[in-house]
Amino acid sequence: QVQLVQSGGGLVQPGESLTLSCQASDSIFRERAMAWHRQTPDNKRELVATITSGGIPNYQPSVAGRFTASRDNVNNIAYLQMDHLKPEDTAVYYCNIFATAIYGQGTQVTVSS
Repeated sequence: QVQLVQSGGGLVQPGESLTLSCQASDSIFRERAMAWHRQTPDNKRELVATITSGGIPNYQPSVAGRFTASRDNVNNIAYLQMDHLKPEDTAVYYCNIFATAIYGQGTQVTVSS
């Protein structure tokens, strides 16, 4: 079964940027839409962004204009570029092969001054 391994994340100040990466172990990645989810400290699970196999993104309104989802279908990597981060973006972020139960291990993003 395909595996997703995440990297990136960490502690930043409001207004700063971070990039999350999600490496897929199998080229099936190229055929599937990907999603980024987050789980907030109060355990709310949110769909942050999706990106089609062809690279067309869609965003939750609260991150539109600040986050950019992209993908590299040669190297089987999905990215989430997060700019102008806010404290309310603090969460554990998960990549996911959209509409499947295949998730990355999660990575903590903390936005705090």
